[in-house]
Amino acid sequence: MEICPVCFKEFPTNELENHVETCLFLHSSDTSSEPNRTRGRKRTSVLPCNGGPSTSEVPNMVLWGPPGCGKTSLANIIRGMCEKTFTKLRYIGTCGVNCGGRDLEKIIMEAEKAVKLGLHMVVFIDEIHQLSKRLQDVLWEYILRGTLTLIGATTENPSFCIKSALLNLLRVIVMQKLKRSDLIAILEDTTRQLSINVVHNKLFQGTNCKRPVITHSDITWLVDTSDGDARIALNNLQLMLCHDGYGSIKSEMKKSHMMYDRRGEEHHNTIAAMHESIRGSNDNAAIYWTARMLVSGEDPLFIARRLVRAASEEMGNSDPNSLQLAVSTMHGCQLLDRGDREVLLAQCALYLARAPTLKREYFRLEKVKQVIADCHGPQPSVPFHLRNIPEKLLAELGVDNKRSFMPEGMEHLKFY
Repeated sequence: MEICPVCFKEFPTNELENHVETCLFLHSSDTSSEPNRTRGRKRTSVLPCNGGPSTSEVPNMVLWGPPGCGKTSLANIIRGMCEKTFTKLRYIGTCGVNCGGRDLEKIIMEAEKAVKLGLHMVVFIDEIHQLSKRLQDVLWEYILRGTLTLIGATTENPSFCIKSALLNLLRVIVMQKLKRSDLIAILEDTTRQLSINVVHNKLFQGTNCKRPVITHSDITWLVDTSDGDARIALNNLQLMLCHDGYGSIKSEMKKSHMMYDRRGEEHHNTIAAMHESIRGSNDNAAIYWTARMLVSGEDPLFIARRLVRAASEEMGNSDPNSLQLAVSTMHGCQLLDRGDREVLLAQCALYLARAPTLKREYFRLEKVKQVIADCHGPQPSVPFHLRNIPEKLLAELGVDNKRSFMPEGMEHLKFY
């Protein structure tokens, strides 16, 4: 027995093909009135004005946002739309973590079968940044043909983890971390669906109430410990109900980890924020972002190395002590344990943020690099009198050792 992809009823294998032809004819009445010139023409995928997917068109897109912000929930809404009986869309989902070449080949075969039946396949790939570059190239080919529509979900910056050719075919939908009011609404809606009583004080809930009970303060505490992640808030709600409130487990249920991956997007975002705060001479922001990284579990030595770079790039020779302090901080971090390292990093970050900034060295170095890159033909050779040649040989060659230190033809350039 096999399932008809149009009406979802089971039929014997030898009868399925004839049934599908009949089923397609019966369900094609909504398009029979279209002019012949519009039949078979591929429609341009667009988002409707209200921002949600329409019932007949889904664009190629990638959902980019932090964990627990609703990426998979939006994909499930699209899935429900595709599973409606009278739509021409079919849905299949997978995960980039365990999606290999054979898995993708099966998905493409299903998409090609759907095209032959007059349908269109919508493919959802969660964690699409885990998909190999080779498989991304395969997807690009079939998206370009119009064989399938791709919806990806990722927590990483698509510009860094998705090949540019594939990204050019996708619309990037940026989803933000959920606000406090959003989390409260989600938890309150969950309590209504699960028939959970929400009271102001458990002491006045009554003795005959057999339904689970939770207080408004419990919901507030759940929101404050979830860091904008709805999934964590719901999981903690379940744990709270199992333990009859959070009084006995509050010390064990720690605040949710901040979204921070030492190799991911937030790693680079946060260290850039610290550097920009030092560049902008904002000591308040500099100490905040430094502490933010430490609380999130960043390696103190990595922070120390970036402080060394900031001291050289931002202060330069306007305050030579900045570089000396930054290097001493890095050495100190190699000698002390984590708690003592944090004090050193905070001291250095504050000093750099308050030091006078003078980026002449950095910009002059960039200017010199540009001159080297713009050189037409081979780079000029090192003058003989500057080479590692004994003075006796230089004298025999008749080389004047008092000539310019710049290469020949570049004596007029002034960088300082």
